[in-house]
Amino acid sequence: MARVTSDDESVASVRVTVARSGGTRKPCVRLPNDDELDRRVESGFADALGLADGDLVRLIVERETYHARIVSDASGRLIRGAYDNRRLARTPGEGENRLVAWLREHDREEDDSLLLDVVESGDAYGLRLPGDRAVYDVDAGPSGSLADIARDLDG
Repeated sequence: MARVTSDDESVASVRVTVARSGGTRKPCVRLPNDDELDRRVESGFADALGLADGDLVRLIVERETYHARIVSDASGRLIRGAYDNRRLARTPGEGENRLVAWLREHDREEDDSLLLDVVESGDAYGLRLPGDRAVYDVDAGPSGSLADIARDLDG
């Protein structure tokens, strides 16, 4: 397992915001559109986040790895929750939403800024408070063929 820090040159840090979306109005994370990234990248380099509606990714928050589904609404892409496993991320009503708990624990409100670290584009992302430094323990994600099979099963 490799270790990488949020200030490593291989990690792009992108400014994201806390939002409220959907019927519950619970806090979530609004991701910038790829054409806005040049104004939102705080360090490193990213011309795209590598995320699309329906993607399941690993989300690392305070050294804990969770799973999140990328969703879209009329304003763009969101992360509405972080869950203990991929199944719970696919069916969010069944598990504890660790993202909402973390946002509340740190008194994050709508329009507050956070940093999303692109650890492994399309697979692993870190979330942290501005000014904090994070260390990510990153193991290799599934191989291409296994990831393709998982996507096929996810529908």
